[in-house]
Amino acid sequence: MRKRSIARECALKVLYQIEMTSRTPDNALASFWEQEDEHPEDVRDFASKLVVGIYDHLNNIDEKLGEYATNWQLNRMAVIDRNVLRMGLYELKFNSDIPPKVAINEAVELAKKYGDHDSSKFVNGILDKVHKKEITPVGPQS
Repeated sequence: MRKRSIARECALKVLYQIEMTSRTPDNALASFWEQEDEHPEDVRDFASKLVVGIYDHLNNIDEKLGEYATNWQLNRMAVIDRNVLRMGLYELKFNSDIPPKVAINEAVELAKKYGDHDSSKFVNGILDKVHKKEITPVGPQS
């Protein structure tokens, strides 16, 4: 598995821990890396960047998810689905060095691995809508 894919898995585990324990992102990251010390520094750095970035933009991310997840309240989503969507949306909107197709594909793969039967379709549908409406340029390029 590629290093950034591993880092995304680590970030998802930390995001889950934050929601389940109400820890701060910094506290959850420190605790996670204490137990998962075999990961190389670049994996740790990217995962930490994702977690901190998501929480730096959490209100904006959750607002966007609420806008695009029609007929779904954010707090009623499965914890895994919500956090996979947060990560995917963060990468689409705030991490310009990740191509949109990669961000969506990575989120879908996480949903397949950690979510339930329909999670990957749900994640793909929402992130694809965001990509088409907000990320993909419309009209001629100058």
